[in-house]
Amino acid sequence: MSCIFCKIIQGEIPCFKLYESTKVLAFLDIGALSDGHALVIPKHHAMKMHDIPDDQLAEMLPTAKKIAKALGNGDPEFQYNLLQNNGRLAHQQVDHVHLHIIPKPSEAEGLGVRWNAKGSSMDEIKKTFEELKARLE
Repeated sequence: MSCIFCKIIQGEIPCFKLYESTKVLAFLDIGALSDGHALVIPKHHAMKMHDIPDDQLAEMLPTAKKIAKALGNGDPEFQYNLLQNNGRLAHQQVDHVHLHIIPKPSEAEGLGVRWNAKGSSMDEIKKTFEELKARLE
């Protein structure tokens, strides 16, 4: 069974296609938070970013940059969010990796974010750093 984004890639469901290559597809989000809200998806299906092969991810950010520049139309004041969620707790609704480009024309439009800072101590941050650094080596 294919997900909705796989069906869009396969042409089974229409979209407002902005850009397409052999590895990515960019189109307008029909559940837009603001005018121009676009999605960039890899053509390789996986739910989470870390499950996508690197060569399939390589075009996502350059494509997002291309779409953002077009959305901004040369306006140096143009503001936007890039958002990529992984899993339900992270607010992912479609089980296919996707990157949102969300124009932020005003306080009332676009993505609203409220940070809930944990308030870690320097000792806790250092412990986390050391654990992650060891996993990266």
